[in-house]
Amino acid sequence: MNGRPPRADALRNRARVLEAAGAVFAERGTAASTEEVARRAGVGIGTVFRHFPTKESLLEAALAGLMEELADRARALEDAADPGAAFFGFFSEVVRRSATKNALSGALAEAGVDALRAGGEAGPALKQSLGTLLERAQGAGAVRADVGAAEVMALLAAMTHAAGLGGGTGALAVVFDGLKAP
Repeated sequence: MNGRPPRADALRNRARVLEAAGAVFAERGTAASTEEVARRAGVGIGTVFRHFPTKESLLEAALAGLMEELADRARALEDAADPGAAFFGFFSEVVRRSATKNALSGALAEAGVDALRAGGEAGPALKQSLGTLLERAQGAGAVRADVGAAEVMALLAAMTHAAGLGGGTGALAVVFDGLKAP
């Protein structure tokens, strides 16, 4: 490394590659090639390998990027005017984006990479912000007071798994009915 910060176009290309990787791996699973990612991103395969020398490094970066996006989104909602809508909206967003997360995590597991470690520092930040969203929603009377962050995380895990099996909005409505304050 020469110590210089990356050029703006290199940063844009990296971001496009990561976005394309998330979409391609969510759609096609681990069989998808880096060439498909390059095509979707509108860059050459050399650009992909310049940023990510192996498919596993691309998968790790894509998962870390997704987790960071979700953590940023949760932080942005912490001061929402309607804490209940913020909590349930964020829960829905995580489930909606679970196909990408599941595909990336599964591909990493197949490659022998620990997906929790690959998620980077965003995982704990995401959990903390989710806890804040939960507390604010409970304070506003939108979510039952007897539900803790551990239960919400378990429900999110179950719903992201169910989403991968085709369990859609009907199952999510049942979960939300159970979480809502009486």
